[in-house]
Amino acid sequence: MALDFAGAVDDVVSQPLKISFATCGKRRAHTPDYLAVTRRGVWLIDVRPEPLIKESDRESFAAAAEVAVACGWRYAVAARWREHAFAGLDAMASRRRLSSDPLGLRPVLLTEADGGRRFGELAAATGCEPVARAQLLHLLWSRQLGINLAGPLQDRSLVMPAGEASR
Repeated sequence: MALDFAGAVDDVVSQPLKISFATCGKRRAHTPDYLAVTRRGVWLIDVRPEPLIKESDRESFAAAAEVAVACGWRYAVAARWREHAFAGLDAMASRRRLSSDPLGLRPVLLTEADGGRRFGELAAATGCEPVARAQLLHLLWSRQLGINLAGPLQDRSLVMPAGEASR
């Protein structure tokens, strides 16, 4: 779900391929979790909580990394989440459904976010802060705006147009 909020992601494919490889004389197979196509390149990604990673997983990750290099992609293992990540993702996911915009705030928010502004500043600039906050979450969910998920979603979080989120 975190990839849904990264501004520069164009597409995500779940379990994109099956890798067959040999290690210590044994044949093994591994299916990476995601292939993310971004405006800055393609990422092959495995997700495994760090305490659950076994030696066989490390071998699988090494094989996936080799495939990524051969394809000209980048590779990552998401093994740890910062404490605030789940709360921020939960808040944004709650706005998944398409909502109406009877006050016409979305175009204003998109224009105001050009070049990057703080979440709280954007909401306050509309004159209808509670509704603007909901619209901002919707724009984040629909990938029209992006934020850096390295920190918690707060009023001081920098919001920018989706194409600029990875710069």
